[in-house]
Amino acid sequence: MSGADILCEKSGACGLITLNRPKALNALTPPMVREMTKALQLWEEDKAVRSIVIRGGGGKAFCAGGDIRILYELGKAGNYDEQRQFWRDEYPLNRRIKYYPKPYLALTHGIVMGGGAGLSVHGAAFIVDEDFSFAMPEARIGLVPDIGATHFLSRLPFHAGTYLGLTGNRINGADALALGLASAFAPSSRHASLLQKLIDGAAFNDAIAAEQAKPPASPLMGQRDVLDYCFAPATLPDILARLDEESGKGSGFARSAARAIRANAPLSLALILRQMQIGKSLSLDEALVREYRLLVRLSQNPDFYEGVRALLIDKDNHPRWKPSDIEEISEGMLDSYFAALDEDELAFDGAGSHA
Repeated sequence: MSGADILCEKSGACGLITLNRPKALNALTPPMVREMTKALQLWEEDKAVRSIVIRGGGGKAFCAGGDIRILYELGKAGNYDEQRQFWRDEYPLNRRIKYYPKPYLALTHGIVMGGGAGLSVHGAAFIVDEDFSFAMPEARIGLVPDIGATHFLSRLPFHAGTYLGLTGNRINGADALALGLASAFAPSSRHASLLQKLIDGAAFNDAIAAEQAKPPASPLMGQRDVLDYCFAPATLPDILARLDEESGKGSGFARSAARAIRANAPLSLALILRQMQIGKSLSLDEALVREYRLLVRLSQNPDFYEGVRALLIDKDNHPRWKPSDIEEISEGMLDSYFAALDEDELAFDGAGSHA
């Protein structure tokens, strides 16, 4: 029940999943998603399995997201059906984690980005450590945050979800805890002990409580007034105007945020802002359906291929976005990306329709 890139094993009272592509920062491949889904299905019926733990192999990352190169190569070859199948497998997995009947623990270390958030944020507990680094950098490659990000980012305080989505900037473990994204801080030196407690059958919450520690102060919370002011407006030009205003007053945080936004794909930025505006009213299921529509359409848009080229292929970091200016994007254009698909609409069965 395990492939070379993912290890799924029963260890004592624990179903243990290890993402095992350290050289690729444990980026998810389609077989990894399918293997994890099979394991969770099996363990759901296994009375000997009391909890699930997922971790990342190697010392740098829990999971840096979906393997963008695979999706890029599929799209360049015109294999859009296989691209779609990745999301059609991944999103139900995210949803399964959210509604899993047994305690699910993401024991994270290092980098957590994109699809890695889908394997951690939705679980019963999300542990961060001293090297934790979280980002949703999809706008840098002409995509948008998915895996339920419309749902969970939009609910963060101080308009932090809008900040994370528009900039793609990183936050640390203390920030994730302060925002309510993560549930506990445990130094990496205590992870083995925490896992062993669950393997030995200890109560889930008791095991976490025994190994957690007080987190350091959150740098982001030191900027919460600027964050809350600058990312409150309903339009991107107004957000940038406020960031420029605060930059003029000497805010390095605002200057960095404005620079990051201006480097990202304008179409992605406009779509992300709408995601954050509608997200609070959507259930996770509704958010995933809309994200699937967006990804299906964006994966056939030149911005995605240009973004990957600039960031990962040629590495010149000078993408040429089309459209190149946010002012060129109409509400009608955005409506067309969010509209229901004529066919192949994503649908779910079972529990989980509540907001």
